[in-house]
Amino acid sequence: MNASRLSRRTHRRMGLGLGAATLVLAASPLYAQEPESCSTLRFAEVGWTDITATTALATEVFEALGYDTRIDTVSVPIAYQGMKNGDFDIFLGNWMPSMASISDPYVEDGTVDRLRANLEGAKYTLAVPQYVYDAGVTSLADLDEHADKFDSNIHGIEAGNDGNQMIQKMIDDDAFGLGGWQLVDSSEAGMLSELGARVPDEGWMVFLGWEPHPMNTDFDMAYLTGADDYFGPDLGGATIYTNTRAGFTEECGNVGALLDNLVFTLEMESQLMGEIMEEGENPRDAARDYLQANPEVLEGWLDGVEARDGDNGLATVREALDIES
Repeated sequence: MNASRLSRRTHRRMGLGLGAATLVLAASPLYAQEPESCSTLRFAEVGWTDITATTALATEVFEALGYDTRIDTVSVPIAYQGMKNGDFDIFLGNWMPSMASISDPYVEDGTVDRLRANLEGAKYTLAVPQYVYDAGVTSLADLDEHADKFDSNIHGIEAGNDGNQMIQKMIDDDAFGLGGWQLVDSSEAGMLSELGARVPDEGWMVFLGWEPHPMNTDFDMAYLTGADDYFGPDLGGATIYTNTRAGFTEECGNVGALLDNLVFTLEMESQLMGEIMEEGENPRDAARDYLQANPEVLEGWLDGVEARDGDNGLATVREALDIES
């Protein structure tokens, strides 16, 4: 074989090799396009049991795919400042419109991305025990007439929470004659403990209520009308969105694919919240139990999603969670 023919064959083989390499690169999975920074996902969590539950579901799936996760419990303002500063990647608890005053400035200045709605049909406004409602307190306009029975207190959750801010704004505005009332800062658990202590003796209390939450089945309670200008219409009808630090889903495409698919239901969240709050189950254990009992939710969540190592995402998660195909 002469040198020129050998040279031509060699170049053809090199060309075929380069072509194959190009095909491999073109078909390379999303994980290969993610930088190493995407291997650990940093979640902001605000101490509300519904967001604890959804964050547990998400981290259970992400870890099954091969990612590491970190969860930090912070206040809502700190969650947004943290996403702006690059300290957090993901926040699953953007309640809208009630959280608009906190979240919108970050979304509008481009430091936080608001992704898809992960829950619809929620509500968020002031509530009372049913016996108080039956006694004639059905609207916020009825509260001040019975100020003595309420000790002129409205019970909220943690300081800095958006719901507390709206309650304080009502007081500052002297809306419904509430100018002389006080906001009681507490926590979700503290507020519900106070409610539980009052209900047996039919003590009066007005408090921040929301659904999904086991409080709706644990207590015979009713939501007050009239707060549309503060909490929004339809009893503070809410939609909850997934948020990320700006540009995160472009940087971490495979993670973004799952976040774009991630959607929950009122029934799902209420069930998990009950197990966490009332049965004392660890959130991750409750999430895993739910996914094992309801594996069909994974099919939608993992559509187009791969494992960190490039394997099929759905098959990998099913194996990791001991779910039979």
